[in-house]
Amino acid sequence: MQPFSFPQNKIFFVAEAGVNHQGDLTIAKQLIDAAVEAGADAIKWQKRTPLMCVPPHLWDVQRQSPWGIMTHKEYRQKIEFGPSDYFVIKEYCRKKGILWFASPWDTLSVDVLWQLDVPLFKIASACVTDLEIVECVAEKGKSVVMSTGMCTLDEIKKAVSILRGKVPQLALLCCTSNYPASIRDLNLNRIHTLKAEFPDCIIGYSGHEVGLWTTLCAVAMGAQIIERHLTLNRSLPGSDHAASVEPQGLKKLITEIRNFEVARGSGDIRVLECEKASIARLRPATENIYPEEPCRLQQ
Repeated sequence: MQPFSFPQNKIFFVAEAGVNHQGDLTIAKQLIDAAVEAGADAIKWQKRTPLMCVPPHLWDVQRQSPWGIMTHKEYRQKIEFGPSDYFVIKEYCRKKGILWFASPWDTLSVDVLWQLDVPLFKIASACVTDLEIVECVAEKGKSVVMSTGMCTLDEIKKAVSILRGKVPQLALLCCTSNYPASIRDLNLNRIHTLKAEFPDCIIGYSGHEVGLWTTLCAVAMGAQIIERHLTLNRSLPGSDHAASVEPQGLKKLITEIRNFEVARGSGDIRVLECEKASIARLRPATENIYPEEPCRLQQ
């Protein structure tokens, strides 16, 4: 596989499947189909080793789940895809012509994804301060997308210092880690802050808010990568569905982003070809532009 490189002249759009597949490969394939139909460039997943990611003191604690009350350990084991499942996902994405990658939540999951020849890695906001995972990802030498929700600037800098020079490309995503996030907490100006602090990184936006317009604002503010969670139905039970976008909404969002790319243009100031007919129709002849006598209001 050729090393992955982020596109230079278009927004790279990631449909985040997360755990919205409910541990069901049929739903996972439907999410892939929806991402392809919407025009997404990639679809992203989350990979965990449940007993490494759930603290032992929470293993037997009861929690609500789409299948009723169960322990944290049971829930994570039920919703998790194994290596063979991810091989099916990888092949289905290849067949459908969409890039796939995932965010590992532990070092064993980094190795699993590496063996599956994942084209790039995602470091989730929750893992930015887990320097063991950051170092493990860095050692793989693949391009990395890292979300920066619930992080201080110093925490981001520490992770970047580990990744910088070891990965071909590094992207940082402005992010608010609340599901769903209130618009008053989005702080989109962090896009500008990240650009100023990390000029050698690609800067993007990972949104968990309800609605689409704020994500379009992030694009207009310079985000080069966009990530939004995808669900088949926002009313489904589960932790991420309410902060996700349904297929029709995802297609509308990507369409508007592509329209923005066209409308953005080059920035050159000149007479456009489409304006020449208007010049001939709306402007007076050159010799009549400046009359000998100034125009005066009629008394």
